[in-house]
Parts: sequence; C-alpha cells; structure tokens
Amino acid sequence: MKVRIHVSLKPGVLDPQGRAIHHALEGLGFEGVNDVRAGREIELDVDDSVSDEALDAMCKQLLANMVIENYRIERVTA
Repeated sequence: MKVRIHVSLKPGVLDPQGRAIHHALEGLGFEGVNDVRAGREIELDVDDSVSDEALDAMCKQLLANMVIENYRIERVTA
C-alpha cells in the first residue's frame, strides 16, 4: 500500500524557499500569486498491516520536525 506524507511549515515559520519561488514567479511575469509556502511529499510503500499509529510515530520521530512542521498522512487507494 502506498502512503503519502505531506510535510509543510507551520504558519508563522519563515519560508525562504517559498519566498524565492514567489519572487521567481513575479520575475517571470505571473500576477495574482499572494504567497507561496513550499513543502515536501514523502511516499512510502508499506504493508497493509502498518497501523495509523505506526505511521504517526514515523512522522513524529523522523519524517517531520515537530517544532516547525506539520504533516498529513494520506493512504493512497489504487
């Protein structure tokens, strides 16, 4: 089973990558973009037996920095 972990910075945390993307979009002439927040996606291929609690523990212990990041777990159905 595929699982996607979406990791993003918490509101209020400075996002230099997002600012760089926003600046580049403006430089390319794109208008109407008010803000950009960059994040990352981690895809895991796990056994069906892996519990939500185990996935949550993986995120808290390794995949996300709980001080500055939020995460969302998505089980992908084929």
